[in-house]
Amino acid sequence: MNQQQRPLSALPSVFARAVAYISIIIAGIAGALIGFTLVDLQCQGDCDVPNSIGLILGAATGALGMGVVAVLVLRATGEWKELEDRK
Repeated sequence: MNQQQRPLSALPSVFARAVAYISIIIAGIAGALIGFTLVDLQCQGDCDVPNSIGLILGAATGALGMGVVAVLVLRATGEWKELEDRK
């Protein structure tokens, strides 16, 4: 195999995967804050359990949504690179 040729791989670069991972973490934190605040504004009295549920559901929803977006972006980037490599 020639030194300049790289093996075909659908795996995104390490930098792209790191950015996707960090974006999922940030979206999870933002979702947790939104979920906690949404429940906290509506609840009166002892709200520890509802606030915790809002926090967990918000974090899971935010991270899951960003995970879907990250996968789609990584796949689109891979396809774009493949098209460039064919030229």
